Amino acid sequence: MIKKPEMILIDLDGTLVDSVPDLAYCVDEMMQRLGLPGRGEQAVRQWVGNGVERLVRRSLVNQLDGEPDEALFQRAYPLYLELYARNTSTRSRLYPGVCEGLAWLKAQGYKLGCVTNKAEQFTVPLLKDMGIYHYFAVVISGDTLPRKKPDPMPLLHAAEFFDVTPQQALMIGDSISDVKAARAAGFQIVCMSYGYNHGNDIRTAKPDAVIDSMAELPSLLREAA
Repeated sequence: MIKKPEMILIDLDGTLVDSVPDLAYCVDEMMQRLGLPGRGEQAVRQWVGNGVERLVRRSLVNQLDGEPDEALFQRAYPLYLELYARNTSTRSRLYPGVCEGLAWLKAQGYKLGCVTNKAEQFTVPLLKDMGIYHYFAVVISGDTLPRKKPDPMPLLHAAEFFDVTPQQALMIGDSISDVKAARAAGFQIVCMSYGYNHGNDIRTAKPDAVIDSMAELPSLLREAA
């Protein structure tokens, strides 16, 4: 059973926005410029969730784990940043139910923040282009603080910003990284059944609840004690 929170933090990629079409486009363009084979959207869906640098490394080795040749990475990474800066929101879309869920949370007076591992230079434009930036009183990106999820630092920073205790806070995400960060921070955690969790069912990470759409938040939180 979820306890009624005062503050709700929401992850970006895989929770609010399906950004993989843009991320995958940039991976394939980068690989083409390097004279290497493209990886395709299906593969990229298994690799996202830990920031762009990690995505580039995974793309170069064509798997979730492992490290590419460092000289190759140093050529690839600036190419990717240049491509993604021009393609941050061209193909990305909000998931169904996001607008309804955010509007309801705002109307109920919840303190809302966005916490993501995406760099600020991409986070803010994506939120603005998707038309949801105004919902959040604070946006904490992957490079806002010295550490990012699964470290609890971004979540605790937001709690301090809103002057709430971790016991009064809820994280909404889609990955094991979100669950680990929430548990370490002492937050409750609700996960979306869709999203990016390296191909694994998020239920195995044992979040407090799993929902299929943010439009389900009203019923979930109305029942909260």
